[in-house]
Amino acid sequence: MKKILLLYRNAFGGLSKPAWMLSLIMFINRSGAMVIPFLGVYLTESLDYTLKEAGIILSIYGLGSVCGSFIGGWLTDKIGHFKVQFFSLTVGGSLYFMFLYLEQFKYMAAAVFILSLINDMLRPANSSSVAFYAKPENVTRAFSLNRMALNLGFSVGPALGGLLAAVSYKWLFIADGITCIMAGLFFYVYFRNRQGHKPQKRNAATAPTQEKLRSPYKDGIYILFILLNCGFAIIFFQLLSTLPLYYRQVYILPEERIGTLLALNGFIVFLFEMILVYLIGNNIRKSWLIPAGVLVMGLSFIVLNAGHHVAYLYIAMALLSFSEILVMPFMATITVERSNDSNRGSYMGLYTISYAAAHVVAPYMGTTIASKYSFDTLWWVLGVFAIVVSIGLYFVVKRIEPIAFKPVAVGEPVASS
Repeated sequence: MKKILLLYRNAFGGLSKPAWMLSLIMFINRSGAMVIPFLGVYLTESLDYTLKEAGIILSIYGLGSVCGSFIGGWLTDKIGHFKVQFFSLTVGGSLYFMFLYLEQFKYMAAAVFILSLINDMLRPANSSSVAFYAKPENVTRAFSLNRMALNLGFSVGPALGGLLAAVSYKWLFIADGITCIMAGLFFYVYFRNRQGHKPQKRNAATAPTQEKLRSPYKDGIYILFILLNCGFAIIFFQLLSTLPLYYRQVYILPEERIGTLLALNGFIVFLFEMILVYLIGNNIRKSWLIPAGVLVMGLSFIVLNAGHHVAYLYIAMALLSFSEILVMPFMATITVERSNDSNRGSYMGLYTISYAAAHVVAPYMGTTIASKYSFDTLWWVLGVFAIVVSIGLYFVVKRIEPIAFKPVAVGEPVASS
């Protein structure tokens, strides 16, 4: 037990106080993430939207996310990650209250687009902030800490949202708005006097002009990396779209059992990500780790075709969760390493756009294949797609990853960020 506790202490040790505070702020923010998981239900049951209309609204949310990620990345490089985060949290939180008075489709569509745009400006700015407050050797663990807070918060938010929705769906918008504003105010109080308010500019004498001015949209190998990351995200986001439908329609599981299965993902990531990143993050090349994680994700869906028993659902969810741990934190690290202080916001913006785009494609692709053919066919398609993405990522990451690689023995002191 002492060894286990020491392992956890080492895994979480060496991270700066700002990194911890950023994670706390994201936990507060995501603890109020109640609207989106229940938006489709709210539109169909409370406002009597058709399924097609609700689907259009959800797709519009994804389009707003794409635009917000782009604008957020651009603004981060122009005015700094502090202002973008504060604006997104406070103004985005305030916008939730307007939904208390919206019912017509055209107004709802416009409001959802604006809300998503402003909310997702936070993502590239927050990622740039995490990178700013972490030293290079701790970047992956800093991102893992932030993801751990997000997973924990997103486990709390929908659970509380279910209780509030039982009273009135209106309370979801109120709670989500209040938690966003609270996170924004907390962020302002702690970070207002710290560095990082303005975009970082390198000395022209010490930084090559080509590197400083490089745009991610002209970085060919990085564009290919982003496309492959989007492919991975399309597979992963079946977790939020077709998997719950599969649990309900094929296994006839009640809502609480479905909630338990989905919560297992967040619990596994929360419990193991920091430990695994600490143990293997500096000892295995990303060009091996990331493709292996994608293959494990493909296997998690193929397992569903192995038989018809609830045990397969839990095995598949465990595999999916560990694959997420092997892929996502290291993908973010590659983006940080590929960029510099003067263009990191744009790189992070493009990185988050890949997830936003996948959020639009994944539900449509998954439900179309499942309805036209079968869920079994969908799982095989995802498995084969995972193999293709994995092979592509191996060659791309191998080219992006620095040639110099020195494994770090577990237990070596990690420099403080």
